[in-house]
Amino acid sequence: MNILLAEDDLQLGELIGYMLKKKGGYNVEWVTEGEDAYYYAGSSHYDVLILDWMMPGRDGVEVCRQLRKEGYQGAILMLTAKDAVQDRIEGLDSGADDYLVKPFEIDELLARIRALSRRNYAPIVEEEVQLFDMVLNRSSQTVQSGEKTVQLSPREFQLLDLLLQNKGQVLPRDVIMDRIWGYDTDVSMKTIDATVKLLRKKLGVIEKQEMLHSIRGVGYKIDS
Repeated sequence: MNILLAEDDLQLGELIGYMLKKKGGYNVEWVTEGEDAYYYAGSSHYDVLILDWMMPGRDGVEVCRQLRKEGYQGAILMLTAKDAVQDRIEGLDSGADDYLVKPFEIDELLARIRALSRRNYAPIVEEEVQLFDMVLNRSSQTVQSGEKTVQLSPREFQLLDLLLQNKGQVLPRDVIMDRIWGYDTDVSMKTIDATVKLLRKKLGVIEKQEMLHSIRGVGYKIDS
């Protein structure tokens, strides 16, 4: 089972991620900002999203509400220190399937995850994308060609997945920045170029021809 955990408390996030892996045997991606949670959820398939209510930038409720507005059908569990009835109502009305108040026992969190996973949720994207002799796997965030497989970092995966979803089209660098990092990020456009460079290096291990092209002064594209 693949879980996305969004928790800005570093100590708590590390503990939850460790226990979910150790006691639940789950694959866990951990982010500390709501903006990252939103983009990760939209670019890969997770069985359960665990969103902390209070996060910098977009909070968990805002992320949940936006994902549901866009048709996201996966399971969402909200974590929060807010325990008033009205707060619970707001969390559930935003689209969350369940609500867990801090502090909590890890066994209760595991039980709620098991309950959510028993429901049938359809992924919003296909598990695998085929391009020529390459296969992008969204669960493992890997690219495979024949017997060769390369592991991508989260940002490399998001960039490649975004380009594949728009293959044949030139994506301007500012659009890439907005979709992956967000306009309000502190990173520069050079970060996109550096990520492309690293992605090209990894794809070069398995691809027979270069598919990721730079369009001078505009952005990037992948051949259709």
